[in-house]
Amino acid sequence: MGLIFRKQKDNPALTSIAKLSMIGFIVSLASAIISTIWAVYMDSFLQNIVLVGFVSASLTLVSFLSYFIFIPLIQKIDKSKIYLFSLLLYSITYILFAINTKFYFFIILACIITIIGTLRVTSFGIIVKDKSPKKHLSRNEGLIYTFSNIAWVIGPLIAGYISEKFNLNLIFMLSAIFIFIAFLLFKLSKIKDGNIQKKVNKNIIKNFIDFFKNKKRIYAYILGGGVNLWWSLIYLFIPIYIIRNNLGTIWVGYFLFAIAVPLMILEFHFSKLAGKIGFKKIFMLGFLIASICVTICFFITNIYIILSLLALASIGLAMLEPTTEAYFFDITKKGEECRFYGPYNTTVEVNDFLGKILSATLLVFLPFKFIFLLFGALMLFFVFLSSKIKDIIENK
Repeated sequence: MGLIFRKQKDNPALTSIAKLSMIGFIVSLASAIISTIWAVYMDSFLQNIVLVGFVSASLTLVSFLSYFIFIPLIQKIDKSKIYLFSLLLYSITYILFAINTKFYFFIILACIITIIGTLRVTSFGIIVKDKSPKKHLSRNEGLIYTFSNIAWVIGPLIAGYISEKFNLNLIFMLSAIFIFIAFLLFKLSKIKDGNIQKKVNKNIIKNFIDFFKNKKRIYAYILGGGVNLWWSLIYLFIPIYIIRNNLGTIWVGYFLFAIAVPLMILEFHFSKLAGKIGFKKIFMLGFLIASICVTICFFITNIYIILSLLALASIGLAMLEPTTEAYFFDITKKGEECRFYGPYNTTVEVNDFLGKILSATLLVFLPFKFIFLLFGALMLFFVFLSSKIKDIIENK
């Protein structure tokens, strides 16, 4: 990784990726801090783990629709302007979260930030793709995700400490400050994205149909969603599980810290490896590791061993996070990313929704430990699906 940064002066593309990595780190730090306490924050209003799952799942529907509605906007406007706008609104919304005490106002704010989030994710992803030579796309995605996961290592510890010593309002204010710093840095970076199309696709239904007509995109969509299906377990249900086992909020921070360490250390290396040996083997092994670890949790009663196994499963997720997105861009024709990257990102919402709905429904009828069997079976399905994709090797 050090070699990449030493070459920056000779390669403008690497300079842009380095800047985007640092900005992505700060945004991810804010997101990690909020995500650490988000489920607990919702549970403080609802006092019911099943309701937390259903309310959280309903927000994913808002996000899903937003990705398709904003396709024309993404196509015709400079992505750097969209990203700046989204960061500013994010910062303001976090401040409003900090001063809010009403549940219904929380729902309104949650819907707003969900909508803004679709613009932020889509614009940033396309900027990274446009600044990356095709043969180095998976490597650059790995670099971006590595910096992001450094933030996801630090963020839970910060959130756990603050929530234990102070209150949740301070967490939202701190996150607002981080997002505003990212806004200023991106503005000063002068990164532009000229990927603008005069002809835009406004028909939401046609965009939906055209996206799913392509078999390779469908595979990329489902496999990318497998990663987010997993995170619905880790970031929504396990924090509440920890609290219900009387471990305290600080243990949520410790756990999410442990989850992010393998991602931080390994994602960049697995991304480079995928570019050399192809994506299929990486996908299959990554999902298999997650499946084995979470299935073993069903047979364990010691919560500390369960949390350790879930942290170990992150080795598998390190093989999947950046590579699934790189695979999508590799199978997407030039000029189609502005139209189809937003719809691709709905896999986050769809699988997040499925993970929450399936889990919440299961918990109505069965004890919590059966959620581990559910996710073990789901990860095994993704192993099978990975074996069916057309392999791609970037560095032939």
